[in-house]
Amino acid sequence: MDFAKVSAEIRPLSGKGAAHRARAAGKLPAVLYGHKTEPLSLALDPVMLIKALDKDRKRNTVFSLSVQSDGKTEDVTAMIRDVQIDPMSRQPVHVDFIRVSLDEQVKVTIPVVLLGIPVGVTDGGNLHQSYRNLPITAKPADIPTKIEMDVTALKIGDALHASDLKLPSGVKVMLDPKEALASVVAPRAEKVEEVAAGAVPVEGAAPAEGAAAAAPGAAPGAAPAAGAPAAAGAKGAPAAGAKGAPAAAAKAAPAGKKEPEKKGK
Repeated sequence: MDFAKVSAEIRPLSGKGAAHRARAAGKLPAVLYGHKTEPLSLALDPVMLIKALDKDRKRNTVFSLSVQSDGKTEDVTAMIRDVQIDPMSRQPVHVDFIRVSLDEQVKVTIPVVLLGIPVGVTDGGNLHQSYRNLPITAKPADIPTKIEMDVTALKIGDALHASDLKLPSGVKVMLDPKEALASVVAPRAEKVEEVAAGAVPVEGAAPAEGAAAAAPGAAPGAAPAAGAPAAAGAKGAPAAGAKGAPAAAAKAAPAGKKEPEKKGK
């Protein structure tokens, strides 16, 4: 396996101040961890690092770091563990490397690429991809650049699980075998909002069965006018015309007649 070769030098000091001075000098500050050794503060050429990255492996590139210190050079096999990116320039401002051994498995993530158009999508369904990157373990030389999954045969309601993956030799996915990676689901039906109970009826609409009609000109939802028949079946409400009806149902005094005034003695 070919490694990406990058030269680095040990920074005598660590911390933010030393990192700022390294960047001011055109260097990229970095730290090398792993294998139960003391972390090493490094400085390297950022242009050289970007050019050395494998276009397919990207952050899973395996590096051969030539670490220079006191006139001596040590070759270290390492991988990138973390990168800090400047939000404005989108250029790396700090890199964390981790020592790796070609005989030991490492944990990385690799992209998942779906191939084909599912039958269920042709029938109106929607393709749902649960994972775009898969966590795997493999030796550095066995790390694949990507995993491809053929979804052509998926019908509505079908799914591909972690157990359906065809992985290269020496690669293990760190997921439950029953974990769904891609599925075709039926399109969601439009939700029809129901009218809430007790909602104000539309003006001019017929009243509900058993409800008293509102007086002409009254606001929608207003109480029935006095003397209007009560709702059928209501308990305790006197029927129109029944004996003992309220005074409103009795004969009113003739309009215009006044009782004679009594003169005082």
